[in-house]
Amino acid sequence: MKLNIGNKIRCLRHEKDITQEEFAEFLGIACQSVSRWENSICYPDIELIPVIAKFFGVTVDSLMGVDEAVEKEKIAEYLDQFQEAVSQGRIYDCIAVARKGTAEYPNNFELLNKLMYALFLAGDSDGNIPEWQENMQKYDSEITMLGERIMKYCPDQDIRLEAAGRLAFNHCEMGRREIGRAIYETLPSQRYCREAQIWWGLNEDERLPFVYRRIRESYEGLCHGMYLLIDERLLGDEELLQVCQKAFDLEKLIFDGEAPAEWRTVKLHCDMAAVLAPETI
Repeated sequence: MKLNIGNKIRCLRHEKDITQEEFAEFLGIACQSVSRWENSICYPDIELIPVIAKFFGVTVDSLMGVDEAVEKEKIAEYLDQFQEAVSQGRIYDCIAVARKGTAEYPNNFELLNKLMYALFLAGDSDGNIPEWQENMQKYDSEITMLGERIMKYCPDQDIRLEAAGRLAFNHCEMGRREIGRAIYETLPSQRYCREAQIWWGLNEDERLPFVYRRIRESYEGLCHGMYLLIDERLLGDEELLQVCQKAFDLEKLIFDGEAPAEWRTVKLHCDMAAVLAPETI
């Protein structure tokens, strides 16, 4: 069995925010030894394993990767419980599940990201939570801490970018627009994202599903732009009426008049109705 102890040490060291030099100094070894471990060139001497595990506050089995299968299974259970609670709108249960999971697995970024998401939802004005404003203040610092931790240490790019976007939005919502804007500016542009570039690497049987998915995603992007125009009243009423008509025409073109009953679609229709109402009186 191949051990991933080097990768585990790297992750734990990043979590503890110490350099290879500092870690090597604690162990009384050369810095090059730590580098060789983390690059899977060799393993630590067996007598160092308990010392390393104690230093990072983990078990020897965890450090050696012996209990990885059990860990993955338990994390999957937490994620399933979280998803079930989200689907039923039980936001506080989501928070409880995520807190329990992160208490058991404090270095799992998927669970940390779920906790950040649940705390954010608890302060969402559209979440049907009466005390959402109190929650915004209550969870602000924790959302910030989680977002910064994920952005700094998470090796998964998708999770890191999701957390960055949510952190930026939270800063803006809390009146720290300049900080939020600065984070937004670090995100990759749409022009160079995976979806815009991957076409040339697809196999023949992947291309048609990809095109269908891109059409749907492009439609959602157009809808979002129209939603902003209407919801924020960025244009005059006459121009907004034209936008509404184009949105209806686009929906009919994409879905043959049978658009899915999603929250975003319903909200867009309500906003359109508010614009159209004076015309019907």
